[in-house]
Amino acid sequence: MKRSNWNHNLIISLLTLSSFILGFTNAQSKLCRTSCGDIPIKYPFGIDDGCGSPYYRHLFICSSDSGQNQKQQQLELRTPSGRYPIKNITYSDPHILVSDPFMWNCQDGINFRPARPFSLDASTHFKLSAQNDYLFFNCSPDEVIMEPKPMFCERFPEQCDSTCDSSSYLCRHMPECASALRGSSCCSYYPKSTESLRLMLRHCASYASVYWRNLGVTPPFDQVPEYGVRVDFEIPVTTRCLQCEDPVKGGGICGFDSQTQNFLCLCPKGNVTTFCHDPNISQHTRSTVVAGTATAVSVVGAFGIGAGVWYVRKVMTKAPVTHGVVSNENRLF
Repeated sequence: MKRSNWNHNLIISLLTLSSFILGFTNAQSKLCRTSCGDIPIKYPFGIDDGCGSPYYRHLFICSSDSGQNQKQQQLELRTPSGRYPIKNITYSDPHILVSDPFMWNCQDGINFRPARPFSLDASTHFKLSAQNDYLFFNCSPDEVIMEPKPMFCERFPEQCDSTCDSSSYLCRHMPECASALRGSSCCSYYPKSTESLRLMLRHCASYASVYWRNLGVTPPFDQVPEYGVRVDFEIPVTTRCLQCEDPVKGGGICGFDSQTQNFLCLCPKGNVTTFCHDPNISQHTRSTVVAGTATAVSVVGAFGIGAGVWYVRKVMTKAPVTHGVVSNENRLF
């Protein structure tokens, strides 16, 4: 390849790259959806990469395109066992309510479908809430201990945790459909892990998760059972995030660099590592640091398009001719 052609191709490539970077900067500075359907999306969560906390990256999916009716959008939680519709997110008492279409429901009656055990990634900051109860149906009496728990625990205290309570309140008062089981056996057991849930399902026809929803009145034990899974989450609070969100300091949105996962404060005019109204940061700096890109600045980003082309020409006039083979002597990056 002739050196003149090589110079020309590199200049064109860098101009194209610079246009992409500048266009991506403008788009990213305004990117962070705050809702999906009627469910608000706040820190530490984010639908778009670079928004929220990296602890919950790629775990939420808004299932419809932004052009569709917002009310028709469905927020879903991605876990190792599948994607699950989210019914609600509560930030004051941090938890998510998830519906699981694979579990037994009232419409199934005694037609038990094979169930897929719900699981969470242990590396995330999610955990199954202790407010969940698990009901198992038509379990094998040869493989599963099904006994009224109070009586069984009195007789065998060392095996108390291994029994599936056949006299549980929920088995006797099935939420929404008291007579749906029509004589099928039911017992309540809280799995200690996903593996124990799998073991139970090997010997039971199906299962359902029931969480206790607080009615929001006093006393706090006024709760009603509903089908679904309650997943508790942590809100990582940092000084940088509090400063970023402070309205006096600019009211930014806490986010992160999608390549390094380092903290970024997402501001209307660009993204910074401190807060939007930081007087120590120039306007130019704010516009070049963006969520979803590397924090390192390219040659074009550092010098501008014109200066970048000048830099390429200056370097290429001194570069040795290597017949199209990139060597350490003429490598630009």
